[in-house]
Amino acid sequence: MEEKRALIEFGTNEISVKHQCKLLDLSRSTAYYSIKIHQPSQEEIDIKNAIDRIHFDEPAYGSRRIHRELHGLGFTKIGLKLTRRYMREMGIVAFYPGPNLSKRDLQERTYPYLLRSVSITHRNQVWGIDITYCGTPAGFMYLVIIIDWYSRFIVGWSLSNTMQTDFIIRTVEEAIKEHGKPEIINSDQGSQFTSKDYISCIKSYETIKISMDGRGRAKDNARTERFFRSYKWERLYLLYPETVRELKQMTKRYMEHYNWRRPHQSLDYKIPAAIHFKDDLDRTLNHSEAACP
Repeated sequence: MEEKRALIEFGTNEISVKHQCKLLDLSRSTAYYSIKIHQPSQEEIDIKNAIDRIHFDEPAYGSRRIHRELHGLGFTKIGLKLTRRYMREMGIVAFYPGPNLSKRDLQERTYPYLLRSVSITHRNQVWGIDITYCGTPAGFMYLVIIIDWYSRFIVGWSLSNTMQTDFIIRTVEEAIKEHGKPEIINSDQGSQFTSKDYISCIKSYETIKISMDGRGRAKDNARTERFFRSYKWERLYLLYPETVRELKQMTKRYMEHYNWRRPHQSLDYKIPAAIHFKDDLDRTLNHSEAACP
């Protein structure tokens, strides 16, 4: 909704606000409504940064254990209720097998995991999508990435200061435009990926199948989890950018490094780009050889 509001031009004689709203499928009251963006306090930023580190050290910890860890770090004023709220806002869920706790009204937008025992043999067969919290001493953002399971190539990524679905949808659309459609896209059951807008976006491509991790099963989307661990331990926690601007610059450099220069043991120490674009290179070479007299 906020993304659509940003497209509206006020004070123009070429097209009325009413007609612009109609074209954008947006009510006029929404167009004039001033959206309040929550500005976190320094204490909230510090606590959320601490929660993020605790979660990456101990991904099986639930809210009670994270609450105790926070007290051990000196955040003695935070209660269990606020800890749970922060974890929910950050999209943090403990990784452990457990019952499916989805609400009934989300069942129609929750899909089965399609990738158990499936051999990954080519690019664009499966993409994994996920989102993570990225903190700095002065603020935080959310990073969404889309990774090709076969090549480990990051086909799409974006940073946002909110967890609204719009920036996730935009990242998916840009990735498909640049790299083509995947056969399957896999996510967790987070609210962004079970939202009507996200599901509608994926279904609009018709041939893409939707797959979702089981509740609390990090292994179902292990490639994205491994990427986030590499990103945070190799860059975010190591360099610890001071500002959101530095975070953006660091993230852009790391994406280029990861895709084009960082060898992977699982790829026989090749870089993701070499695997992802290998078929294109082979076709180019074969075409060149065939063209030679």
